[in-house]
Formats: sequence, structure tokens, C-alpha cells
Amino acid sequence: MDIVLLTTIAASLFVLIGLAEPLAARLALPYSVILAVLGILIGAAAIFFLRTSLTNALDPVAEAILALPIRSNVFLYVFLPTLIFQATLEMNVRRMLDDWVPILTLAVVAVVVATLTIGYSLAWFSGLPLVVCLLIGSIVSTTDPSAVVGIFRSISAPRRLARIIEGESLLNDAAAIALFGLFMGFVTLGGADPALGEAIGGFPMLFVGGTLAGFLTARIAVVLMMWFARFELAQISVSVAVPYLSFVMAERLFDASGVIGVVVAGLTMSIIGPVRLSPAFWTNLREVWALLAHWAGALIFILAALLIPRLLEDTHAGDFALILVVIAAATVARAIILFGLMPLLSAVRVSPQVSGLYRSAILWGGLRGAVTLALALAVTENLRVPVETKRLVGIVATGFTLFTLLVQGTTLRWVIGKLGLDKLSPLDVALSNQVIAVSLQTVREEVAETAEDYELTRETVRSEAKRFAQRLDEAVAHAEAEDNTEILDRDRITLGLIALAGYEREVILERFRERAISARLSETMLFDADRMIEAARTGGRTGYQRAARRSLRYGKDFRLAAFLRNRLHIATPLARMTADRFEMLLAKRLILRDLYKFIDRRIRRIHGRRVAELLHELLNRRVEAVETAIEGLRLQYPGYAEKLERRFIRRTALRLEEREYSAMHDDGLIGSELHTALMQDISRRRAESEGRPHLDLALPKKELVRQFPLFADLSESEMRKLGRALSTRYVNAGKVILRKDSTAHSVFFVSSGAVQQETAGQTVRLGRGDMFGQLAVLTGKPRRAEVTAITPTSLLELNETSFRRILKRSHALREAVRQSLAGNPRRAELLELPELKLEEKKTTAAE
Repeated sequence: MDIVLLTTIAASLFVLIGLAEPLAARLALPYSVILAVLGILIGAAAIFFLRTSLTNALDPVAEAILALPIRSNVFLYVFLPTLIFQATLEMNVRRMLDDWVPILTLAVVAVVVATLTIGYSLAWFSGLPLVVCLLIGSIVSTTDPSAVVGIFRSISAPRRLARIIEGESLLNDAAAIALFGLFMGFVTLGGADPALGEAIGGFPMLFVGGTLAGFLTARIAVVLMMWFARFELAQISVSVAVPYLSFVMAERLFDASGVIGVVVAGLTMSIIGPVRLSPAFWTNLREVWALLAHWAGALIFILAALLIPRLLEDTHAGDFALILVVIAAATVARAIILFGLMPLLSAVRVSPQVSGLYRSAILWGGLRGAVTLALALAVTENLRVPVETKRLVGIVATGFTLFTLLVQGTTLRWVIGKLGLDKLSPLDVALSNQVIAVSLQTVREEVAETAEDYELTRETVRSEAKRFAQRLDEAVAHAEAEDNTEILDRDRITLGLIALAGYEREVILERFRERAISARLSETMLFDADRMIEAARTGGRTGYQRAARRSLRYGKDFRLAAFLRNRLHIATPLARMTADRFEMLLAKRLILRDLYKFIDRRIRRIHGRRVAELLHELLNRRVEAVETAIEGLRLQYPGYAEKLERRFIRRTALRLEEREYSAMHDDGLIGSELHTALMQDISRRRAESEGRPHLDLALPKKELVRQFPLFADLSESEMRKLGRALSTRYVNAGKVILRKDSTAHSVFFVSSGAVQQETAGQTVRLGRGDMFGQLAVLTGKPRRAEVTAITPTSLLELNETSFRRILKRSHALREAVRQSLAGNPRRAELLELPELKLEEKKTTAAE
């Protein structure tokens, strides 16, 4: 093919891609539908001009279009990895983990159900071999929900719902392609129909191999990108290689799913990339990949659509019946998942509740696209597939794709409108009226200040002010209408909490951009903020408070780290998590203080004084909880908080210094060479300050022993002996430390945290510096109390022998034991114990 003609066609395709987006917006149709229609028109026009006798002038162009190297391998190895990798980079993996059940249900279970339903339905109606029918089912079972996601976003559908659909779009391609590979192998071998267990049995191994390939490729790539930290273009070049290498490695080396390899590589990069790479580079990287994915997605759609006229050339009348069977079976299979399995999962609380209206929209929004056409093309290109099978697969898959694009795609927005999902609720309408009124009042004040600053003519200002006043009066009238006054305080509080959590999210992002907090820390805090938004939306004040408490809770990972430290003496994970928590609490305290101004400046004006006061109260509780958590860590690890605060101040100073230099450069006060030198110096100092102080969990034991008033009168030698005798024990919240009726062998001292002691129906809480378990040790009887940690607690444990020895030498410890007997019915009996009468013996001897 002539290179000039090929270049011209390629450039023209990019022009069409540029025109398709504004055309889709103008016609209110999904972007993919417009691309598919353009591709079909181009392909049909090329066939028409090549075969018509009207003119031969366009034959070279038509031949060139029909001769384009459009092969299934081009789609699967060139375009598809780019699309999947970019999608994973944009994902919030932590939020996806919250919804892994519905995502896997829609992505994997739904694909398997659709494949089996379509396959067996076709086999029953058509008499075709079952393996061919299952192959067709795997080809058409993958959905492209980008259209419904785009529309859901435009109508402000719940974020969680959009996230579930995005997760489905990421994983269902992998599941469908994996099944396609299995059934394609049976078809090309020409054997008997496979048993269901035999066909599905190899499915998990495709995931295992792909996971390993993707993880290894991404880890190696991140290490290389860290080595090239000063060379941004080199880092981006390495990232471009990642999806292709993971795809090829999974397919060729591990004989697994290449799509799974790309998915895992992208997820691995999205988790560790923001932590290991600079924030500015990560932002640029995502922008580059967004552009690459836009081009790849558009090209794969338009090029695949070019093939549709050719794939449908040899269509028979009976083929339309098969297409109708596939349409019906696919709809039934998707309905089984959406209206059967998903409500069941919601009932057992492993999946979010999705309303029937949204499920209906998802059902109708299951569009098929380029991946379906690419898989069908792979069948038609395979020389080992029988000719009739090629024809049927090409026609059925293409016909079904056309139905979803041209029927479902063009009517999806209309269906959503009929379902009422594009309308604001009465509460949102009332709220929008108040927001408009408040905003216009603020705008009027700022416009008046601007006009005064620029000394505009009075006549101009007066005429414009009159026009603006009319609009403001209308907005105020709408806001004060009777319908708006009926908004319940409960609803106002919910809306205020959603706004508050949303603003908290913006503050976190701003702090991250300013490098005041690390990428890993910002990811965790954004994760918590998203949870609070959704919890407030679904559960109001109670949901918000529950999510806020959850953000401060010690999770399963902490319990696992504590187990590793206590049982296996591996302290590194617990030290890292504790340091992360320390840093997170300090940053959260600063961010929460910024929210008070937002309540007074914005929420009070929209929702009123009562709502603002209640939000202040809720915020006060959050601040108190954070302060308590920080104080607990301060007591547990003295001096570490100060080191983190010093690090924060240094990073803030560097940020302000960088801002000043940039402002001077923009104003022309310093030249580019000097500005570059100053920025390099700041980068060097920032790299030095990025390192977090080391937290040694074993370090504080000697210091903690010295801080106990119980041991204040011990000599230095006795203090050293005590330090050697004491062992440190970390206990998570809710853990039972001592059980009732257990044998006593040790005494415990609370070095940080708090425990709850229950004896004979009475509950006593003990904190830092308190001891427990001493009476059972002294009496030698089973314990009468059960002790449970109510916060993550560090304990110093002393065995019975050492405790009796120290008790004989420490007057302060004896006094503490005596005082602990207050209110005990056996107090007189216990005071007769030899260790506690030691003071009286000494007094008698002195006399």
C-alpha cells in the first residue's frame, strides 16, 4: 500500500475521531455509537465505490480502506492493553475492594452465566454443536458499559453504582476472553463437545498465571522508574512498555490470560506508583495515558466497525432467528444476575443495595462493542475453524453487536429518562433554589467590590446592578417558596454532612498537591472521605458518624501485624502501620480544623444556624476522637510526634519557598536559569525531608519503666533487673487479656492504652500506669476478673517470681497494691499477706 495514501487515511481517521465527540454531545448519543456508525458508513462506502460502475476515481481509496491491516491480533495485542491499563490507573483500588462482591458478580459470574445461557439456548434452537454455541456465548458475553457509566455520571447517579459498573468493564473483558480461549481450543481441535466441568476447570489457572505476570512486570517497572526519577520522559516510556510486556508474558510464558496480566499490572502500578513516584510525575503520567487510551478506544471502535459490512455480506434469512435467540438469551442471563443474584447478595449484606430503576438501566445499558467484534474476527481468521462456523460466528456476533449499539445505545438516554433517573428529587430541587440564592448574593457582593476597584462608570454599574437584582429577587422568591420551607432538618443535616465530607476531600487533595502529605497518606484519607460521603448519603448522621469512627479504628491488618510482632517477633509491619497512623492523625487534625470555616462560610448560609451548630458539634466529636488517639500514641511513643511535627513544618516551609520563587519567576523578577537552580536546590532539600523518622517499637521499654510511679523508689540496679524481667506485649482493641477462673502466673502494667476489668458485675477501667492481675498472683487462687483491651494497648508483663521480688523492695508498689484493695470485701484478709505486711515488720524491728 502506498505510504502517502496510508498516512492520509490514518490522518483522516483522527479527524473523524475529533469530530465524533462534539457530534455525540450534540445528538445526545454515546460516543462509541457515533464511532461505530462512522466506521460502518466508511466500510459500506468503500465496498459500494469498489463495486459500482458509476465511477472509478475513488477505487484506490476504497481499496486502501479495505486493505487496512485490521486483524484480531492488532486489537488484542495493540489497542486492548492500552485501554485496560489506563482504566486500572484511574481506579481507586481501595474503594473497589469495598465492592468486590458485586463487581466480581457482574464481571465474572455474569459472564459465565451469559456464556452458558446463550450457548445452551443456541444449541437447543439451532442444532449447532454445543462447543460452537458456547464459543459464540463467550464472544458476546463481554459488555462495554462505558456508555451507561457516562450517562450515570451526567445524571449524578450514586458514585458507588458507577464504580461497580467501571469495575465490571475492567474485569468482564478478561473473563470473556479467558472463556473464549478455552472454547476456541475445543473448536480448533475438532473434538467432541466438552463436559461443563472440563471446560470451566482450567478457568482459575488462567487468572493465576496472568496475576503473576502482571505483578512481576509492574514491580520491575516501578523500580526502573524510580532509578530514572530525574528523567520524566524515560519514566513514561517505561510505563508504556508495561501493559504489552505483561500481556505477552502472561500469554506466552505462563499460558494464561494476557488481559488478566494487564489488569493486575495496572492495579499494582496504581497502588505502589503514587507512593514511590513523585506526585507531579504521577499526574502527568495519568494525563499521557488518558490521551493514549482515548485514541486507542476510538481507533478500535472505528476500525472494528469498518469490518461490519464485510462480516454481514453472506447473511441468510435463518441467521436473523439466531441473532434474536442470542439477544433474548443475553437479556435473560443479565436479568438473572441483576434481579436475582444481586438482590440476594444485598439481602445478606455483601453487596450495596441497588434500586430496581438503576438495575433496569444497567440491563438496557449492556452494550457490546469492539472486543466482541475482535473476538469474532479472530474466529473468522483461523484456518482450522470450519467455514460454516466462521460464517455463523461472524454474523451472529456482529448482528448482536449492531443491535446493542444501534437499538440499546441510541435509546439508553430515553430509557433512563422514562425511568425518571434524570430528574432531581424534590429535596434536591428545593436545595438547588437555596444554593442559587446564596450564591447570587455572594456574587453581588463581589461584583460590587470589583466595580469599585476598577472605578467603572456609575451608569454602567447601575444598569447592570438592576438586571442582576431582578435575577436575585427571583432566586430568593424561589428559595423562600412554601415547598422549600418543608425541607426537614434531618435532610438538611444529611446534605450538610455530604457537603462537609466533600470539602474535606478537596482539602486533602489540596494538601497532597502542596506535598504537605504523602501520596500513600492522601490515598488512605481520600478513601475515608469517600466512605463518609456515601455513608452520609445512605445513612444520614448515623452513617456519617459510623464511617468517621471507622476511619480511626484499628483494622484486621493491625491485628495481623500485632500477631507477627507478638508471636514471631517480626516488628517491621507494626512499626510501619503505627508510624502511618501517627502521621495520618496529625494530618487529619489539621484538615479537620479547616472544616469549621467551611461550615460557617457556606453551610450556615444555605442550611441555617441550627444545622451549622449541629455540624459543629459532630465535628467537635471527630476532633476530640483524633486528639485522644494522638495523645494515646504520644504516651506510647514519647518524642515521635514531635519529630513528625518538625518534618511537617519543614515540608510546609519548602512549599512556601517554592511558591515564592515561582511567583518571582512569573513576574519577571528572576530569570529562568536562576529559577531552575533554586528549584533544584528545593528538590534536593525536599528529598532529604521526605524520609520519615524511624519508629522502633522496642525502644521505649526502658523509658516506659522509668515513667511508672510504681517503680520510682527502686535503685538503678533494681531498675535494670526489672527492665530485663519485664516483657512487652501489644494487644489489639477487643482482645481478652485475662479470662475469669484462669490460673495466675503474671502481673500486667499498662504502658499505653486502656483496659476494662469486670469483677462480680462491676466494671473498672484502667489506663496508663495502672496494674492488674496482682491479687490473683499473691493469693495463688484462680482469677476472679476478666480483663479486655478497649483500645490498642501496650502492656508490660512481669512473672510471679519477679513481681514478689520487686514487691519486697518497692514501698510505692506495695502502697499501690494496698490501695487497689479499697472496696474489696476480702481487704482485711489480703492485707495479712506477708508481702503486704513487710512495712509493719520493718517498723517493729526498728523499734
